[in-house]
Formats: sequence, C-alpha cells, structure tokens
Amino acid sequence: MTTSPNLISEAFAPQFHASDPTHMHTHELPLWPDCFAAVRAGSKPFDVRRNHEDFQVGDVLLLREFDPEANDHTGRTITRWVSYVLQGGNFGVEADWCVLGFSNQPPIPAGMTDIRLW
Repeated sequence: MTTSPNLISEAFAPQFHASDPTHMHTHELPLWPDCFAAVRAGSKPFDVRRNHEDFQVGDVLLLREFDPEANDHTGRTITRWVSYVLQGGNFGVEADWCVLGFSNQPPIPAGMTDIRLW
C-alpha cells in the first residue's frame, strides 16, 4: 500500500477550530437516558435541537441526563463540544432547528495547525 507524502496521519489531522473563539458559550442541555447512553458510548455523535440558543462551532455542551418519567435530572453529565452545525432549512431540517455534531475534544486554539503541539 502506497501513501501520498502530502497526507497527514489521522493522529495529527486537525480536529476542528472554533468559528469565533471570542464568543464561545456553554449550553446546558437535557438528554433522555437512551440518548445520553448513546452519546456516552460514542455511537451518537450528534443531536437535533431547536436552534434558539444560536449554537456555534466550538461551544461547550454540558449534557445532563434527564429522566422524563421522574421529570428530573439524574445528576449524570457529559461534556462535549460543538464540532459542526447543520443549520435548519437544509436537507429536511426545519428552519428553526439544527443538527449539532459532537466532539469529545475541545477545539484547537485559533492559529494552531499542528496538533502535535496541542
């Protein structure tokens, strides 16, 4: 197998950059137990949300497990970062909704391109 000398090893490929590092926000979001477990296991690296919080790439998501039967949070949390935002009005997503891509790693600081230093 031959590889191109211009390709960067996956281990050194940039994760993502925050779209505007000066305006990154933290959002606390409830997740039902099945979704919480799937995010925690890594099999659900996205979520569909109403975009009333103006989610941006690089934002921190504090995902709180919410039990709808008890109508209360369980106390379990997971931290993820927004790595991608698919805005509504595209691909069948309603206009005021969005699809958030999750990363379990924070964004690479602005200006940094070689994550071996990260």
